[in-house]
Amino acid sequence: MLTALILSLRPKQWTKNALVFAGYLFTIQQGHSSAELLQVAAAFGIFCGVSGATYMINDVVDVEADRKHPRKCKRPIASGALPVPTAIVLSALMLGAGLYGAFSLGLLFFISTAAYLLLSLSYSAVLKHVVIVDVLSIAAGFVIRAVAGAVVINVKISPWLLLCTTLLALFLGLAKRRNELLTLEDGHKHRRTLGEYSAPMLDQMLSVSASATLMAYCLYTFTPNPLTGQSHTAMMATIPFVVYGLFRYLFLIQSKNAGGSPELVLLEDKPMLLNMLLYIVAAAVALKL
Repeated sequence: MLTALILSLRPKQWTKNALVFAGYLFTIQQGHSSAELLQVAAAFGIFCGVSGATYMINDVVDVEADRKHPRKCKRPIASGALPVPTAIVLSALMLGAGLYGAFSLGLLFFISTAAYLLLSLSYSAVLKHVVIVDVLSIAAGFVIRAVAGAVVINVKISPWLLLCTTLLALFLGLAKRRNELLTLEDGHKHRRTLGEYSAPMLDQMLSVSASATLMAYCLYTFTPNPLTGQSHTAMMATIPFVVYGLFRYLFLIQSKNAGGSPELVLLEDKPMLLNMLLYIVAAAVALKL
């Protein structure tokens, strides 16, 4: 039961919640205290708990469809390893604890967490069935994570960074839809919106979102922050890492159709993981200059 519960929380997808550290990283030049780092770490833990609970709720809602899915049928709730009533009770307890913890970190962080929860539940119930709105909803979830990480330590991050987050999340969401479209037989029976998409359409959208992401990030690196008036042109040194990351992901999408699980690509593709670590180090050094 414990193993089934942990698997239902999808810990491999918790890498998405690392975006709460963006506000800390991109304002590192302000000299954060160890207490602020602990606050961001607590925010990360809360988002992992809340997102894990929403995954369980999503699996409960989609239990019948998942049982017909070639891969999702192995999930604990769909397979029966974790009973539906137990999943409902545990998810409710986790959401209650998560919201209480969020409130203890501040009102704005609580509002951000509640907004993420509302978006996730709306996505599970309605939004994932609306073409294009489904990937926009995924992008909104990433932006909320970034905002939550900033408000928990009371810092302001550049609107350019939020734009980059939105565009990158769109890119990842479109890659996921492409993977589902090409790997699932009768995909529209598993996800209604797949009947509305086509591979050429998604490839065009991927090209647009990748180009827009790169352009927005380049502008972010040398454009003065409209909130502070400061500019950190040394951040331009991080552009090659972003270029490589986008091109590497496009390569994996086209050659291996690997867009289905972006969190696994980040963890299992060694060049991508190394590139991400080098980017973090380079960004931290550039912002300190």
